[in-house]
Amino acid sequence: MSTVAARPNRTGLGSVLFLLLTIVTILAMATMMWAALVYARPASNLAGDEQTAQRIFYLHMGCNIGALLVYVLSLVGSVGYLITRKLGWDRLTQASVEVGTLCGIGTLITGALWAKPTWNAYWTWDPRVTTATITVLIYIAFLLFRNGIDNRQARARFGSIYALVAFISLPITYYSARWFRSIHPVIFNGANPDSQGGFDIGPSMGQTISIAALAFSLLCITLMIYRWRQLGLEDRLAEIREEIE
Repeated sequence: MSTVAARPNRTGLGSVLFLLLTIVTILAMATMMWAALVYARPASNLAGDEQTAQRIFYLHMGCNIGALLVYVLSLVGSVGYLITRKLGWDRLTQASVEVGTLCGIGTLITGALWAKPTWNAYWTWDPRVTTATITVLIYIAFLLFRNGIDNRQARARFGSIYALVAFISLPITYYSARWFRSIHPVIFNGANPDSQGGFDIGPSMGQTISIAALAFSLLCITLMIYRWRQLGLEDRLAEIREEIE
C-alpha cells in the first residue's frame, strides 16, 4: 500500500490547465458550428438538398482530421510502449484508438448523410467509403481483441503491435480514391472530374474548414486526455487490489 500512497497527487496547475483546455474546446466547437451553419457561404455549383447537405462537409472533415490526429498518437503510444515497456504509453494508445474510432464512426455517419442527396443512396461501394469503413472495423476489432486479454502487460504488448499494423490502413484509405476510380466528392482542383457533389471553395469556406480542423483537434485531444487519466486511475485501482490481496 505504501508505494501507491506515496505517489504524488496529480492536482494543481495541471488540473487548471486541463480545465482551461476543456473550456477552450467547448468554445471552439460552438464557433465551428456557427461557422458551418451561418458564416460559410453556400457552394455556388450546388442547389436544393445538395446545397443544404454540403454543410455536413465541415463536420465530416472535422471528424476525419480528428481521427487522423489521435490515430497518429496511438502510433506514438505503441512505439513508446514497445521501447520503454511503460504502461503510460499503452494507456495513450488505448485512449487514442477509442477517441479515433468515435471520430471514424462520425466520419461514416456524416458521410452517409451527405451521400443521400448527392448519390441518392446512403451507401455505395466507392473505394474511399469502403476503405474508411474497413479502417473503422479494424480499430473496433482492436478494442474487442484487447479487452479479451487478462494479463496487463500481455494486453499492452498485443495492443501496441496491433495498433502499429492497423495504422497502415490510414494511408490506404487516403490514397484509395487516387488508386481506384472514385466518385467521392472533392474540392474542385481538377484532380477528380468524376466526383459527384464536389464543389469549388471560397474564402469563407476555407476559413470554416480551418476552424473545423482546429475545433475537432482540440475536441479529440481533450477527450483523449480524459480517457487517458481515467485509464491511469483504473490501473492504480488494480494495483491497490493486487497489494490488498
